[in-house]
Amino acid sequence: MRAALADALREDERVFLLGEDIGAFGGAFGVTKGLQEEFGEQRVLDTPIAEEGFVGAAIGAAWMGERPVVELQFADFVACPFDMIVTVGAKTHWRSGQAIPLVIRMPSGGGVRGGPFHAGSPEGWFVGQPGLKVVCPGSVEDAYGLLRAAIDDPDPVLVFEHKRLYRSLKAPAPERGHRTPLGRARVAREGEEASVVTYGSGVETALRAVDALGADVEVLDLRTVWPLDGAAVLGSLARTSRLLVLQEAPRSSGVAGLVLSLVAREGFELLDAPPALHAPPDTPIPFAPELEDAYLPSPESTARALEELLAY
Repeated sequence: MRAALADALREDERVFLLGEDIGAFGGAFGVTKGLQEEFGEQRVLDTPIAEEGFVGAAIGAAWMGERPVVELQFADFVACPFDMIVTVGAKTHWRSGQAIPLVIRMPSGGGVRGGPFHAGSPEGWFVGQPGLKVVCPGSVEDAYGLLRAAIDDPDPVLVFEHKRLYRSLKAPAPERGHRTPLGRARVAREGEEASVVTYGSGVETALRAVDALGADVEVLDLRTVWPLDGAAVLGSLARTSRLLVLQEAPRSSGVAGLVLSLVAREGFELLDAPPALHAPPDTPIPFAPELEDAYLPSPESTARALEELLAY
């Protein structure tokens, strides 16, 4: 993520970063560490603790032709600038034809003992909002490529970065300048017995579950959760005839519902079993370690869900 930001800052003078503690402190998770020293305080700006204010300022800067990249300390705090994002940022293009090239980055997800106020997965709040794009990288390559593509995009893009993946997912760095196309899923693992449709941290969870189970299961990484790559979902289902949707957000959140609704409308005749959903209950994420571990989908619980689906 830091490499993507640094390369964008070097290549385009319109790009600048703003957010809480992103300068000298380097961000809550160290993603922007060293960037203020390299690019200066005019391009890596520390802001007050006022999300609605600095997101609104970023929308204004984008309106004037700049390319701001906002960092929220935690994805949970996106509730504060929600109105700015969905009422102003998302609708300006539709109202006036004006591009709003805005990126909002935010660490999301659990597994780090953050509790109900610092470990949520609110990406589903923005699914279905016209004028927005929402991406959730689940690989090292896409962490770089999706962010570079988001900064290039003329519309507001929300980037949900799973905080547990920051220092646990390792792979060779992608080539400088690499872009991952927005709106296109990828097959992370080929298979013929069933499809796991997931994103973000769910990709690694699904891959580990499939390896442990030893089944011939396809893993489809959505990458962009809005707009949804429906053709990729239906194409995977056509190959396997069984579907498991896996997400860390609560089960009634928007991404899973979007996938299941699509399959009900356009892929019903492809199914050889009822589509399954593996997701946490509709409660805030617990703080107590033993409760959080039980709440979040794990490779073991995902493997059990797959076993039930394959046994139908």
